[in-house]
Amino acid sequence: MARTANEQEIKTAYRKLAMQYHPDRNPDNAQAEERFKECSEAYAVLADTDKRAAYDRYGHAAVSGAGGGFSGFDPNSFAGFEDILGDLFGMSGFGDLFGGGSRRGRSRAQRGEDLRHDLTIEFEEAVFGADSQITYRHQEACETCGGSGITPGKSAATCKSCAGRGQVRYQQGFFSIARTCPTCHGAGQVITDPCVKCRGDGRTLRQRVLEVKVPAGVEDGTRMRFAGKGDAGVHSGSPGDLYVVLHVKEHPFFEREGNNLYCAVPISFGQAAMGTEINIPTLEGEHVLKVPEGTQSASVFRVRNRGVPVLNGRGKGDLYVEVKVQTPGKLTRRQRELLQELEAGQPIENKPQRRSLLSKVKDMFG
Repeated sequence: MARTANEQEIKTAYRKLAMQYHPDRNPDNAQAEERFKECSEAYAVLADTDKRAAYDRYGHAAVSGAGGGFSGFDPNSFAGFEDILGDLFGMSGFGDLFGGGSRRGRSRAQRGEDLRHDLTIEFEEAVFGADSQITYRHQEACETCGGSGITPGKSAATCKSCAGRGQVRYQQGFFSIARTCPTCHGAGQVITDPCVKCRGDGRTLRQRVLEVKVPAGVEDGTRMRFAGKGDAGVHSGSPGDLYVVLHVKEHPFFEREGNNLYCAVPISFGQAAMGTEINIPTLEGEHVLKVPEGTQSASVFRVRNRGVPVLNGRGKGDLYVEVKVQTPGKLTRRQRELLQELEAGQPIENKPQRRSLLSKVKDMFG
């Protein structure tokens, strides 16, 4: 390795060699064991800024016993290796590799699983909010044993495999390797008298009814979190959460974009030409819309504060109404004559146009 190698390059090189020569991968191989020791000693020097500087200046003598630096094989020098070898070999700590450190059995408690429930609501319920109920199945703490998994009146026994430590040790050469006990899985205890109802799991599957308050202004795909309403934890562990995902039905004629609503309303040729007042629908009842004289088809009008409430905030969006002039399908002779006279006095140059409602709204109202 080059003398200019940085910290990451040194760590990468050591990781590769450690995986190659580790005693777990080379059982009863004294040569591999010695190589692993040499790599570890070298990394202990190179990973330390002061030791590396001394080595670069004075060579091996700077880190030998005579140099007052790295002398012999000191397990405490490897405390910083846990992030490397712990990931590679699943060790509880690098100090355990050399016989250092101790750990009692860990708790068997585990957090419960998070759950998901899909709830379909009406368009109006998403706009104004609603109270709803959902029914779902989840794991609850066993009523008989209180979630312990042990028959009432009994207690867990000390694990004989690890004597309650939660770890077992294996000797390989001069290495003493600690691993999680396979019998108790690190708990240090085993259940000898499991609860009859839950069979030692500490949980039972039950159906639950939950009140869900849908706030005004939610959108399709909104996810609501209910803390602690998921599966109960294993062996008295904390419960998971419940996530309710909302699916909003489409409306017959309203479309939603953010907090704004959009709809299209037909008007007659005469209403568009002479102007009029029409009753338009909103989610809060009818609203009188004034259509000015000479209104063109596809014109858009804004009705303020008739849109969707801002979620967990104040105010509302607006309602945008596009008017579409309807062309009469059948004309009497007199009507045809009148339209011909009108057409003769107002020639129109026909050119194709293609504009979406949203584009026109942005042009008109910014």
